[in-house]
Amino acid sequence: MVSEKLIAAAESQHWTSFEVPAQRGKILASDGFPLATNKESFLVFASLPDLEEKAEQVAQKLAPVLEPDDPATMSGLITERLGRRDLVWVPLKHKISAQIKEAVESLKIKGLGFEEESRRDYPEGSVAAQLLGFVGADINGLDKGYFGLEGYYDLELKGQAGILRREKDALGRPILVGEAKEEARQDGRDLLTTIDRVAQFTAEKNLQEGIRRYGAKSGSVVMMAPRTGEILAMASFPGKGFPNPVVAAGFEPGSIFKVLVMAAALNEGVITPETRCDKCGGPRVISGETIRTWDDKYPDNPTMTEVIQQSNNVGMVYAAEKLGKEKLIEYLQNFGLNQSSGIDLQDELVPQFRPSSSWREIDLATASFGQGIAVTSMQMLKAVGAIANQGRLMRPFVVKKVISGTDETEIKPQEEKKVISAATARVMTEIMVNAVDKGEAKWAKPEDFRIAGKTGTAQIPLAGHYDAEKTIASFVGFAPADDPKFVMLVTLVEPTSSPWGSETAAPLWFDIAGELLTYWGILPN
Repeated sequence: MVSEKLIAAAESQHWTSFEVPAQRGKILASDGFPLATNKESFLVFASLPDLEEKAEQVAQKLAPVLEPDDPATMSGLITERLGRRDLVWVPLKHKISAQIKEAVESLKIKGLGFEEESRRDYPEGSVAAQLLGFVGADINGLDKGYFGLEGYYDLELKGQAGILRREKDALGRPILVGEAKEEARQDGRDLLTTIDRVAQFTAEKNLQEGIRRYGAKSGSVVMMAPRTGEILAMASFPGKGFPNPVVAAGFEPGSIFKVLVMAAALNEGVITPETRCDKCGGPRVISGETIRTWDDKYPDNPTMTEVIQQSNNVGMVYAAEKLGKEKLIEYLQNFGLNQSSGIDLQDELVPQFRPSSSWREIDLATASFGQGIAVTSMQMLKAVGAIANQGRLMRPFVVKKVISGTDETEIKPQEEKKVISAATARVMTEIMVNAVDKGEAKWAKPEDFRIAGKTGTAQIPLAGHYDAEKTIASFVGFAPADDPKFVMLVTLVEPTSSPWGSETAAPLWFDIAGELLTYWGILPN
């Protein structure tokens, strides 16, 4: 042990080292087009023993070139670093452009050098910004990915820096004829994603227009291939904030949640699509709370198919009571709620249910129509994806290949569990198709396509009560219903043109779906 320490001490006295940054890996769309890549840039450094001018003179010349907006601060930084006596090389500025490098070279200051390094570049601008995340600096000033894919896959993307070692004399000066050793850098690996660029552009374009048209505070769109779990598009606006609200923001889903509760009750056999609710003739009073329908209308003895079509809260309470608290919680957990979705993005939030023992009768009732329970958009999409996928729950994922030169690691689709039977999934699909064809949003549906879906309008909880004026409007569905290419969830936060999902989120969903059905060459029935 002592000898190892002595060897290390001798090494540090005899050699000086310099880190050569690695190139960060690219992030590619499913067609191979880069969503995140690198621009040529350079680190400018000083070899202190080779400088012939005083630190103040070098700083006076160099600062206006490196930092024209604040040369005084840069001059002080350069002077301080050039005054170090314990180092041979000192970095002066990272990630300068080729043009600035040429300007520095034209100053002909002996002792300055350059090392190539990468600067992150996004060829498509702000497209998929929250999905991608960003690259910043860690506490040591080194590149580090934050949020989204940049954060989740930081180790794969950043690679490993190289080391350049050079012999030095007793005064710490490099020996010009001495030995030099180099450990080659290992550049980061590339990520090939599942993101379809056309789907992403379509989602973003329509979402921005929808937020403007409906006067919403914000909104999001997330789309997945239900057979595989591949994320096809993910967009949120405003798009500058982090983390990504699709995975990191919980909300009470409202009526879109009804399809999960109804699917569970159907799968248990406690109801059928034709089962009639004999408690739906008026409001229900449970634990002192009154449960009403959204329009305060109470059709006599509606079937379960009609309950979903009419988005009948009282009918959903009936279905949930038939299922029971324990079974409801069990199914919701099987659908992937109350746990991570497993998606490969950083900063996923996992809203938690209250313990089963503390659920009251009113909690079962309100959960049946998606209030008093929180989910993320990603969890909700994954759960509805199981209905679209014959009852099979798939893990959502964004990266399908990690590439290093000619070496590729493929990430394959992963089925997590069978939540409901294929027969139940088909029945629930038909109920959702009926809801689209005969429900409040039927006017906006693309003609001659079979689309399965459900609208949602949830009041926003605020300081222990619900704000009667503010809602989250939503629509979740999949198309074509018989062989789904995609399942998609659209949410709009606090739309002002109308609070109802049928008048805001649903037409926005249909606008996006109509364009993509044409793009994918899917013909009407």
